[in-house]
Amino acid sequence: MTGHIHIDAIGGLSGDMFASAMLSTQPDLRGPLLDDLRDAGLLDLVTPQITDIRKGGFGAVQVDFSVATDAPPTNHWRDIRAQLESSALGDAVKRTAIDIFEGLAVAEALCHDIPVEKVHFHEVADWDSQADIVAAASLIVNSTVDSWSCSTLPLGRGRVKTQHGLIPIPAPATAHLLTGFQFTDDGVEGERITPTGAAILRHLAPTQNGPPSGATLIGAGAGAGQRDLPGIPNICRLLRFDLVSAAVDMIGSIAFEIDDMTPEEIAVSLDHIRAHPGVLDADYTMGYGKKSRVRYRVVVQTQPALLDDVAALCLSETSTIGLRVEPLRRHVLRRQGNQSGTLRTKTVARPGGATTKVESDDLRDIATLAARRKAALEAVDD
Repeated sequence: MTGHIHIDAIGGLSGDMFASAMLSTQPDLRGPLLDDLRDAGLLDLVTPQITDIRKGGFGAVQVDFSVATDAPPTNHWRDIRAQLESSALGDAVKRTAIDIFEGLAVAEALCHDIPVEKVHFHEVADWDSQADIVAAASLIVNSTVDSWSCSTLPLGRGRVKTQHGLIPIPAPATAHLLTGFQFTDDGVEGERITPTGAAILRHLAPTQNGPPSGATLIGAGAGAGQRDLPGIPNICRLLRFDLVSAAVDMIGSIAFEIDDMTPEEIAVSLDHIRAHPGVLDADYTMGYGKKSRVRYRVVVQTQPALLDDVAALCLSETSTIGLRVEPLRRHVLRRQGNQSGTLRTKTVARPGGATTKVESDDLRDIATLAARRKAALEAVDD
């Protein structure tokens, strides 16, 4: 079964609300979550409390992490990254947690005009916030969800108190992380999307078009925030869908021509563009343009919610002075990852029957073409 989750940020989104909603939707993930918190070395410093409550008249799960009084301080990104890298977390959860934190670090560095390595976290450096991010990473990886979407996000109003004093909502780092997302102002005061919640969304790169056409709803859950909001339940609702029959979604397409960059320069620029979390693919072809010049046509495919952000990146990474931007319908065959010994395989559901192939990167260290082909055939047969 392949899956999709739609995030309905009714009251907003924070790290603990995301974890709460995921556990409400998939309570079987509680065991792996506690194992990952232990492997990250966090259960010696925080105590998780997972409770069923009512919030704004609705049943919901609420996750809270209480920090030990003797927990040592840690608030530099380099320290947090080193701790995660040296932990016993599985590779997938470790990479996901580091990526979420990296997004936060980059946003803070840009807001304060300092190098990323010198970022000094404040509110998100506490052990409970670190537990929120490791919990989110664990739940994302273990949910086996293939795609994500989210509602328009509540903008919030007013100011929030930080180490730098009162700052406007959304906070600068939050605003950077959520560039390209669609917002709505429901008139409710206060911070609605926290920096941690924004970093999780940025990592997931959800569309804002809703679930794919043909998806079947198979479950729902709600995670409760800590505050009570006037007139709105402070919950984040998740809807879980089965995508066996779903095959169509929407993506963004950016196309432009270049005639004054070398192939080497274009290759480096495309590497930077592909590194953006909203980019699905980027390539170029060679042809001839005006004045018989050699020109390169670049096409970048993106998540719709981050289309404008990626367009700005294309303008800064290349010499082009104009872009053609459009939405596209995409037909996608559903696929499932498996493991055959040390080799990863991917099975694709095609109209004429399923096909399976080995991930080519896993064959790289096998010497000789004949041996690689034999290993691939055996893995597929398995």
